[in-house]
Amino acid sequence: MLEQYLPFVALIVFGNIENLVLSSQGVVAGVNPVKLGIASFICVGMWLAIGTFGTQLLINYVDFINFIGGAAILILGAQAMITSIRGE
Repeated sequence: MLEQYLPFVALIVFGNIENLVLSSQGVVAGVNPVKLGIASFICVGMWLAIGTFGTQLLINYVDFINFIGGAAILILGAQAMITSIRGE
C-alpha cells in the first residue's frame, strides 16, 4: 500500500517542514493558539483526504505534482523567512 506514496516522500517531508514554519510564523504574529491549532487540524485532515484520493487518481503526473509542490514550498518558505528577517 505504501508503494504508491513513495514518489511523493520528498514533497510530504518538505511540506510538513513548511507547515511548521507557517505555524510558527502565526504564533509569532500573535494569532490565538487555540484557533491556530484548530485550523491546523482541519487543514491536515483536508490534505490527508486530498492526498489519499488524489494520489490514486493522479499517480501518472507525479513528476509534475512534485515540481509544482516543491516550487510552492520554496516560495512560501522564502516568503516566511523574508518576513521574519524584516521583523514584520
